[in-house]
Amino acid sequence: MPSFPSLGGRQSPVLPTSRPTSAMGSHLNAQSPLPSPAFVAAGHLHTMPGVSGATRTFGPIGGRSDGFKLPVFVKRQMDFEMAIWEMTCLLISPKKVFRSMYHNKQTKGHWGRDDPSFVALLSFFLVLTSIAWGLAYTPSFLSIARLALVLTFVHFLSGALFVATLGWYLAPRFLRKGRTGRFGTVPTAGEGELEWAYCFDVAVRAFFVAFFFLYIVQFFLMPLLSRNWWISLFIGNTLYLVAFSFYCVVTFLGYNALPFLSHTEVILSPIVGFVAIWVVSLFGINIARNIAPLLIKGA
Repeated sequence: MPSFPSLGGRQSPVLPTSRPTSAMGSHLNAQSPLPSPAFVAAGHLHTMPGVSGATRTFGPIGGRSDGFKLPVFVKRQMDFEMAIWEMTCLLISPKKVFRSMYHNKQTKGHWGRDDPSFVALLSFFLVLTSIAWGLAYTPSFLSIARLALVLTFVHFLSGALFVATLGWYLAPRFLRKGRTGRFGTVPTAGEGELEWAYCFDVAVRAFFVAFFFLYIVQFFLMPLLSRNWWISLFIGNTLYLVAFSFYCVVTFLGYNALPFLSHTEVILSPIVGFVAIWVVSLFGINIARNIAPLLIKGA
């Protein structure tokens, strides 16, 4: 490159310019009359010459590279706003929740959510609920800690794991669409497989509605439900009927959203038994007064 004379008669030093190292960079340099930019895209990496002329790598443009990588918690942040929206819709219009899961299948190729924000947020609410129940009825640190552990790991997580595994095992064997063969139902070719992660998502969301009625609403109604009045018996028993029936409805909506399952309405059949128990209990069995002490003790 030619040098330009300065005012003092001396020649100004020539600054080194970075040469493109890839075929794409050479093509760009040949087509453009402008000098090479200081920030060159070499291959699929952002590169920029350092102080000593060495090239520094900053990250990928569109492909995968072995350069700078974001941490896992940055790539997969938990969407708590979405979790709160789902909790609200589960109490108002639960069908919207499973429509969004269908959209997840269309965009990501799988039914199960890869975002644990719902489980984390519900666990946090269970801890807060345990503190409230403990302070109101068993105000000691050990009893509150025990109640929090039981509600979170036994009632919630263990129950959801059991129900999810049971649904994942039974649904493909008894509810899958297909033709009837000599040895049972033969699945139609090309149908999707039931994902255990999706069954767990359904179980978690069904538990939330039961949690809302039996852990939150019941807590505020306990001064009334603990009375030896018939109206207290009626309200308490109706609250348990609504909670367990709503649990079945949300579970039904979750499995009914899968296009390769049929006759999912059998999931609603336990509601008939719940109604029968509710009718019998109105003749003197206060379910809330009998179950609430077990809940407080962390049973």
